[in-house]
Amino acid sequence: MGMTLTEKILAKAASQAVVEPGQNIWVDVDLLMTHDVCGPGTIGVFKREFGADAKVWDSEKIVLIPDHYIFTADERANRNVDILRDFAREQGIKYFYDITDRSDFKANPDYKGVCHITLAQEGHTRPGEVLFGTDSHTCNAGAFGQFATGIGNTDAGFIMGTGKLLIKVPATMQFVLNGTLPDYLLAKDLILQIIGDIGVAGATYRTMEFSGETVQNLTMEERMTLCNMAIEAGGKNGTISADETTYEYLRSRTNKPFESFYSDSDAKFYSSYTYDVSQLEPVVAKPHSPDNRAKARECSDVKIDRVYIGSCTGGKTTDFINAARILKGQKVKVPTYLVPATQKVYEDLFTHKYQGQTLSEIFIESGCIEPAAPSCAACLGGPKDTFGRMNSAEVCVSTTNRNFPGRMGEKNAQIYLASPYTAAASAITGYVTDPREFLS
Repeated sequence: MGMTLTEKILAKAASQAVVEPGQNIWVDVDLLMTHDVCGPGTIGVFKREFGADAKVWDSEKIVLIPDHYIFTADERANRNVDILRDFAREQGIKYFYDITDRSDFKANPDYKGVCHITLAQEGHTRPGEVLFGTDSHTCNAGAFGQFATGIGNTDAGFIMGTGKLLIKVPATMQFVLNGTLPDYLLAKDLILQIIGDIGVAGATYRTMEFSGETVQNLTMEERMTLCNMAIEAGGKNGTISADETTYEYLRSRTNKPFESFYSDSDAKFYSSYTYDVSQLEPVVAKPHSPDNRAKARECSDVKIDRVYIGSCTGGKTTDFINAARILKGQKVKVPTYLVPATQKVYEDLFTHKYQGQTLSEIFIESGCIEPAAPSCAACLGGPKDTFGRMNSAEVCVSTTNRNFPGRMGEKNAQIYLASPYTAAASAITGYVTDPREFLS
């Protein structure tokens, strides 16, 4: 019997010829990522269990990324970054993307922004490797044909000291997407469709492997959107086999060797779902769950108070290009917040042109709020002075990944998850809007 992509990666990491779903194995870790929210706790576990003067297992295989609660006056949030900085200095951590001047993020050459997009842009996501991160959306990196998943502080502290972790091999669910993607659909529509079909517990502790001609034709950033939200279905990880699109993205970002794996033709899948994407429509996830799916056109009577375009799921350069396509020549009727995921994305807003204008010019002319400093911002709520945070019971269309009560701040706020197309269209009308109204 053959193996799936995930099983092959884990077999290699465990130095075993074959592994099977449900098997408990020790794996060698290629990379550990932690950020300002979970980093201090992880460091605390490491020092408690391995000793105050202990050294990490490999100072070049740990990536520290402040990104969640950065642009705030909250003293405890600021102290978290200080703890990361002290630990990076103490341990000689090679990859610490520090920020020291919060008043002007552009004055910080090392600061990048949201961890998951930073990992990709800085060349830390490579096929065939095992990546653990203290953030549930670490599965974002599965778009590169690797095993990437989120873990807690205790597991991360153990990895810091040993470079190993005991895990159970997940069974793999296969999602085959075929057909030409309609001009009005994006990867966000695809993953919301899937989550709506199987539910937020439908892939619990399983791999979600995405394949098919539709997936092969997606850009790396759109592939990241698919894998990013595997966790919203309960998935252990999401993954896509590496191909020339993957290699082209990696060529300018890493020179480290890697090995690509592919599911065997006789691999055993837990289940298999097939989609003809040409038959799908733009969708949203209504409050208060990512699986509360509805067609965007079915929610046209929902009046909204704001739009939020950002996060690891919806704040990449491609996401803003797609939003600009809708917003060009239009005016927004509600406050529209723009939060680029990283410094690189922020720069792209002012240099990348769409039909003769930079993205930022299109956004400002349409009445959007000026692009914010790159960070997670309001995706995880944060302190009350966080940019874009929902501090009252408003209705928001957002390109983020979760819409649970209180996720973006106020627990009585209502969040409709949507693609950048749908978010931009909704900003123009002031209601949840099917983007086909603005796409010829």
